[in-house]
Amino acid sequence: MTNYFRSNINAMASYVPGEQPKRGTQIIKLNSNENPYPPSPAALAVLQNIDGEWLRRYPQPFGEDFRQAASKVLGVPNDWIIVGNGSDELLNLVIRACTEPGRKVVYPVPTYVLYQTLAGMQAADVVEIPYNEDYSLPLKELIAVNGAVTFIASPNSPSGHVVPIEDLRELATQLSGVLVIDEAYVDFAEEDALALVQEYENAIAIRTLSKGYSLAGLRLGFGVANPKLLNGLFKVKDSYNIDAIACAVGAAAIADQEYKNTCVAKIKASRTQLAKDLRQLGFRVWDSQTNFLLAQPPKGNAEYLYQKLKERLILVRYFQQPGLDDKLRITVGTDEQNQVLVKALSQFLDGGAG
Repeated sequence: MTNYFRSNINAMASYVPGEQPKRGTQIIKLNSNENPYPPSPAALAVLQNIDGEWLRRYPQPFGEDFRQAASKVLGVPNDWIIVGNGSDELLNLVIRACTEPGRKVVYPVPTYVLYQTLAGMQAADVVEIPYNEDYSLPLKELIAVNGAVTFIASPNSPSGHVVPIEDLRELATQLSGVLVIDEAYVDFAEEDALALVQEYENAIAIRTLSKGYSLAGLRLGFGVANPKLLNGLFKVKDSYNIDAIACAVGAAAIADQEYKNTCVAKIKASRTQLAKDLRQLGFRVWDSQTNFLLAQPPKGNAEYLYQKLKERLILVRYFQQPGLDDKLRITVGTDEQNQVLVKALSQFLDGGAG
């Protein structure tokens, strides 16, 4: 068989996203941490009034309309913002710009598995350091590696915890490489690292409109960092990486903070109730500052429950890997969706299968 690929591509595993059912399928989808509420009416209005001229011409190469809207909301200058085709593209830009064979990519685990995939594409050396049992950051070990790129998801997936700002500041101070603070779930958290990245030239905060803004299908993310760091990332981005529709819709969505905050408040309230209901069923549930919960069934039979829920047309996320294979990651849905989930779990637990 002909071998078309580089040795590191042959050796790496593909990223496996959460299952995406066909459109129109009657299913309760709690496996990909999508927002259960629709996007901002202001964003939908822009989408419904797209000018065909926007599609005929190339889009703004740096997503300037979105940068301006985000700048007003965040209180940072335009040139401190980089826009990407989802936050995943921005993670990839950092890897492409800063790593190569012999340069290390380091992160605590368990965390977002795409970090490993992206590092594998560049044949970078990967160093995975286990989180402490209480999900406190293995700070000394991360600093000792001193990677070319250090990824910290905060809030983290699948655990849902936030890394304390003082730990992130210690990393930014001690590391000579780039510190990437992946804030995909920051809209549901109690604190963020925006002030920290303005303080340290080697730190970048990366965010997305997929979670808090209900725009996972739009594919729009952005990063905030010192322009000196962004200049290197701009060199490796595609010429026109943000399409005109995403730029315009995203600008309207991020400007509508009132709507986003209302949806986030509802999700936080539902998260509290769902955690309570799961604990009453005997689950161990970790405290979360995201729109999902990490939950361990009383019998540890996570895979069985995942399959039974799927038969009932309820999708949750199951990770068949050490440390997670006895747990489920459950997206917080609407209160109605959550109650259907809890009722189904109660029936399966009462059935006693394992």
